[in-house]
Amino acid sequence: MSKRDLYEVLGVAKSANKDELKKAYRKLAMKYHPDRNPNDKAAEANFKEVKEAYEILSDEQKRQAYDQYGFDAFTGGMGGAGGAGFGNADFGDIFGSVFGDMFGNAGARRGGNRRGSDLLYSLSISLEDAIAGTEQTIKVPTQVACKTCEGSGAKKGSKKKTCTTCHGQGQVRMQQGFFSVQQTCPTCHGSGEIIEDPCDACHGKGRIHENKTLSVKIPAGVDDGDRIRLSGEGEAGENGAPAGDLFVEIAVKPHKIFTRKGNDLYCEMPMSFVTATLGGEIQVPTLTGKGHLKIPAGTQTGKLFKISGKGVKSVRSHSTGDLLVRVIIETPVNLNKEQMRLLEELQDSLQQGGTKHSPKESSWVDTVKGFFDKMTK
Repeated sequence: MSKRDLYEVLGVAKSANKDELKKAYRKLAMKYHPDRNPNDKAAEANFKEVKEAYEILSDEQKRQAYDQYGFDAFTGGMGGAGGAGFGNADFGDIFGSVFGDMFGNAGARRGGNRRGSDLLYSLSISLEDAIAGTEQTIKVPTQVACKTCEGSGAKKGSKKKTCTTCHGQGQVRMQQGFFSVQQTCPTCHGSGEIIEDPCDACHGKGRIHENKTLSVKIPAGVDDGDRIRLSGEGEAGENGAPAGDLFVEIAVKPHKIFTRKGNDLYCEMPMSFVTATLGGEIQVPTLTGKGHLKIPAGTQTGKLFKISGKGVKSVRSHSTGDLLVRVIIETPVNLNKEQMRLLEELQDSLQQGGTKHSPKESSWVDTVKGFFDKMTK
């Protein structure tokens, strides 16, 4: 066991609550996990240290004992034949606890084998597929039940025996002063049984690594960050225990035209100066093809128009969002002399007669004038 202060190991204050402890543990366990740091002995040592610290501080009795007596509360039997030492912490177990907490996995069962870990798979799809729905084939690296021993971990023809350390309970109790601490049996690791003749294919684990191919149905209307749960498609449990679940998290790729906000779609539409001034009709893209939008005379840039029912049909209800089109007025470029002369004539004409043809400009000028008048007073 590490002799470094356990609060220092997790990077939390001594007043940290359970949620703060769990958050710190998850972050460090992810950082130092052997799958992310292959052949890194330092990371492996840090990983074990983090696991040990969390197992003590997350248990109220152990934490109280540690706060009062320090490491002396856990000497004399911890890790011995009848104790539950931390030195044999299984990386697969820790991996399961980190992700199991994240998805509500109950983890190991007392007196039974550990349920398989839940898995998270990120699936990138287009906006069109997210809106219309699709079916995707994915390959998930995971642990599946060994076919040779059918997940039992024992060689065919052999049987498991009751663990003599915990007598089949999967738990052992350690008495230290006034405190009684119950721990997972270090001999059978909580299963209550011992495999004396392990399977040659999985070496007694009951599981092997494999890339599992699955077909995932994506319902119409899913949004970025939505998760689809595939029950029983996570990691296989230990020695025939139930498998965990697979959570497929949707990541919608950015679209060249549309931006989605809830069930509404947004897009920007360039429009000529003439159409904005005189009014008219323009074509706009929709998910079902071309649409038409009537533009009133005198439309200003940035004006937002709504086309009802051309958004996204919600995956959680029967309601359908709208398409909101923001028009962007383009300034004419590459004008010839004749076109420039006509614009100058138009400008002269607009400045005559006293009619305000640029309402925003006029109100802005009045605001600025009032601002400077206040400064000079």
